[in-house]
Amino acid sequence: MKQRLNFFATAPDLMKQVVALNTAINDCGLDHMLLHLIKLRASQINGCSYCVDMHSREAKQDGETEQRLWLVAAWKESPLFSERERMALKWTETVTSIADAGVSAELYAEALRHFSAEELVKLTLAVGMINTWNRLCVTFHAIHPVEATKAA
Repeated sequence: MKQRLNFFATAPDLMKQVVALNTAINDCGLDHMLLHLIKLRASQINGCSYCVDMHSREAKQDGETEQRLWLVAAWKESPLFSERERMALKWTETVTSIADAGVSAELYAEALRHFSAEELVKLTLAVGMINTWNRLCVTFHAIHPVEATKAA
């Protein structure tokens, strides 16, 4: 695969605004480990290898375990995630796939049991932000770094 274009170089003024919003969301007060999990899950759903690679690495650097990172894709079947994390992952899946069924009243009520209204807005903005990055990276074929592999 070859990168189609560099969106930072192609639209630098607009990308500065995207980066500013991303920074604001990262600094909004939500737990950074929770943000790592939702960024990874949305990126898995969207098939964004660049973002899966980046957010797995960032989470690991911030102290996340490899086992939990591997199991984000199967969080429903794993006891390793707290109820709050499980709700955030469920919210992430629903908002990422919003065209499928919207957000039900039941899910909204359940989310409010785990997050304040302000936190839920922040969480939704974080999900929207990673979906924006995923769409840029997948559309324009952003290529993740490739590590040298060991010879067999």
